[in-house]
Amino acid sequence: MVSISDSKTTHPFIELLRPEIADMDLALPAASALLASYLATGSLPPLFPFIIAVIGGYAAITSSYVYNDCCDVDIDSINLPNRPLPSRQLSKQKALKYAIFLGVIASAAALILNPESFVVLIVAVLTISIYSSVAKRTTFLSFIPVGIAYGLVPIGVWLAFDPAGILKQPDNGAILPLPAIFLGLMMCFTDWGFTLSGVARDVEGDRARGAPTFPVTFGVPATSRFVTVMWIVGVFASIAIGITAHLGPVFFTGAILAGIWMLSQSFDFIKNPTPQRGGRLFLQGSRYRGIMFGSLIVDVLLLVLSATYASIIW
Repeated sequence: MVSISDSKTTHPFIELLRPEIADMDLALPAASALLASYLATGSLPPLFPFIIAVIGGYAAITSSYVYNDCCDVDIDSINLPNRPLPSRQLSKQKALKYAIFLGVIASAAALILNPESFVVLIVAVLTISIYSSVAKRTTFLSFIPVGIAYGLVPIGVWLAFDPAGILKQPDNGAILPLPAIFLGLMMCFTDWGFTLSGVARDVEGDRARGAPTFPVTFGVPATSRFVTVMWIVGVFASIAIGITAHLGPVFFTGAILAGIWMLSQSFDFIKNPTPQRGGRLFLQGSRYRGIMFGSLIVDVLLLVLSATYASIIW
């Protein structure tokens, strides 16, 4: 996981939350909750649990951002010296307390919603902690736990609104319904591409501090090709969400157009395999996921509010 901004234009506590990608981080739990509730009950989720899920999901994601910044102070001092910690706008101790505070909010939300969601949260937190504290400085495969952790986020939210998730098996015998599985896979693969794009941007700082990341080990050109494969798989997984959930034209239009645009940007990274282009792709990846999840949210609202909307395709 990497930072995006190197500015001092916002409050340091806000800057640690990566406000540049807040649309993606808020839309993910919102879309997961809406889709799970719609498929389970045919209706929207109750308002209070929905708000708790969005707040909890956002707190879980941003807690990992802050903890990552605490672990990467020395690397960010080269790549992003104006970030709150390397610029000493905040102490590492205060940032750690902030990460714990956000983690407590996420834990409380998960416990309120569903014990299974809390279990998934714990697994995700432990997984992302492996990346920030150990894996990044020991192996080029450090990106793997990041994708797994983010793939678990929609699963944890899903279980809060779909009791059939792991409490009883659906008719097809799967542990989770197919849309939930594809949602988790989409997040996992796109996050591998998303993370490695940012890691490519930070290659000089990682190399200077001895972190054997994928770009440091294999180079930015090889990273660009691997990132593109991850985005191809992720975009196809997003379409599979719509097919298995029988979503409507708004979702497919948004997901397909955003997917085509995202893949064009990934192929441009192959043509221009520089750290700077990787950094731009990193931010573009958040825009893609924000649009895709936004399309899903609008589509589910239309499915619930209009009895004839689904019949446009199905």
